Amino acid sequence: MNALGFIEIPFLSLAAVVADAAAKAARISILGFEATGNENILIRLGGGVADVEAALLAAEAWAARLGSSAVVRSLARPAEAMAAMIHFPNAQNPLYGGRDQFLPTDFPPAENKIMNSKQEALGILETQGLTAILEATDTMLKAANVTLVGKEKIGAAYVTVIVRGDVAAVTAAVAAGSQAVGSLGKLIAAHVIARPHDDLAALLPH
Repeated sequence: MNALGFIEIPFLSLAAVVADAAAKAARISILGFEATGNENILIRLGGGVADVEAALLAAEAWAARLGSSAVVRSLARPAEAMAAMIHFPNAQNPLYGGRDQFLPTDFPPAENKIMNSKQEALGILETQGLTAILEATDTMLKAANVTLVGKEKIGAAYVTVIVRGDVAAVTAAVAAGSQAVGSLGKLIAAHVIARPHDDLAALLPH
């Protein structure tokens, strides 16, 4: 791994979609997400120089497709001391109760768990407001046969809930959850990732 890539984009929901696209566009690894305490998320990538550049181009294109913009940057042959800024212990943020980082090591698989070679679809719904996300989550779970993956907070009352299941069920659940937000809060984004990249799935509870 001789290059690092950075993608800074608003909202965890968009970051998940953009990171998935970047990982599918080139032979890179998603090293983690870092919360900034507001709506922005920093996606960290690693790989060869050409692959990182290709992943960043894909990320920019997907951000535009989602109606957002991303700040991207690659570092070829980063200084050795940079490792301390990329790899550091995770913590729960005392201000908003969410993870400071989303790392592939946060949820190691159980030793006796049989690995599933086929990733289930992910449904991602993000709101600003806790009441709204709770209402939306209840609606999603009642609307279709989906499993709750978890709830993530990134600060400023932005909360994301993730569900998984087959594509049709996840699509139906996310549509129902989006409608349920109503006037209870602000719907930030709702997305379905049909076949999430392994690196993205590793950042989430499973």
